[in-house]
Amino acid sequence: MTDPVVISAIRTDGSVDPASDPGLTGPELLLLYEKMVLLRSLDEKGVALQRSGRIGFYIPSAGQEACPVGAGYALQEGDWIFPSYRDHGMALMRGSSLATLVAQLYGNSADATRGRQMPNHWCDRSISLVSVSSPVATQLPQAVGASYAAMLRGEPVAAIVSFGDGGTSTGEFHAGMNFAGVFRTPTVFFCENNRYAISVPVSRQTASTSLAVKAEAYGFPGIRVDGNDVLAVHKVVRDAMARARGGGGPALIEALTYRVGPHSTSDDPTLYRTEEEVAEWRKKDPILRFASFLKIRGVLNDALEAEATAVAREAVRQTVAAVEAAPPVPPESLFEDVYEEIPWNLAEQRAAFLSGRS
Repeated sequence: MTDPVVISAIRTDGSVDPASDPGLTGPELLLLYEKMVLLRSLDEKGVALQRSGRIGFYIPSAGQEACPVGAGYALQEGDWIFPSYRDHGMALMRGSSLATLVAQLYGNSADATRGRQMPNHWCDRSISLVSVSSPVATQLPQAVGASYAAMLRGEPVAAIVSFGDGGTSTGEFHAGMNFAGVFRTPTVFFCENNRYAISVPVSRQTASTSLAVKAEAYGFPGIRVDGNDVLAVHKVVRDAMARARGGGGPALIEALTYRVGPHSTSDDPTLYRTEEEVAEWRKKDPILRFASFLKIRGVLNDALEAEATAVAREAVRQTVAAVEAAPPVPPESLFEDVYEEIPWNLAEQRAAFLSGRS
């Protein structure tokens, strides 16, 4: 088996490889840049909030912004999204509000899920974004099932499921890939290979020379893309989703990227990687790379770059202030959200609880 070539779009001279050019307009390019900056600003604030004790947990995506932003922009209404816990950028690109994401970090009354999930575990019914799950790769068979159901109903939609390189070391990865291959489900497996499954490097997870090559065993295409090139990511995901919607079956996309920060605010990455390695990847920062490209193309300049950063940080600041002002979830909500109609035994317990408060 031969490893797929790594697809890139942005060249150092400011041109774009025609084979990988998604053909976006100037306003679209600027939108992608602004969303990447917003995502970075949210990460900076999220880590600061946890470090200061204002939230309990946060999972940053710094260094990987091109993956969720580029992929998210390739999705259409009706497509199913089964994200990993580092892909809040997909939610932003599909229309989920910044307030929705921030409120979920706090789990107060502003949170749509009313604190039922731990931080960084978003969901949004309005955009068919299924709740993030903590166990690694459990979302893969779920995505395959949802896309299979859509296929049986004749719906022209596809499902994208995102996961890290660590997800490929699970049984769920192989079960999901095998079913998708056999039944030709409209599923796009989007692996963000950021080199580490928390502290375990890819070299200790597989003997394969790539992750994308694993798709051959299941009978569908495996594609490798430069995960720090937002245009290449967008083009590859857009093509794979269109192929899936059209009945062409599944695909596995391996996006080569790097997590420059910790796995989460509970992680100390200095224990398993060197500062020299991180410094090398910082030179490949997807936001700086895209900004340089946009400046060469005349879409961005220093003033617009500074303005985008200032606007993003202020939006995050205002959103955090508004969410923090929301009251806690009412204790009586403990008896809700499980049954459509509360059964008699829970109704009795709720009545006893409320009478004890009066």
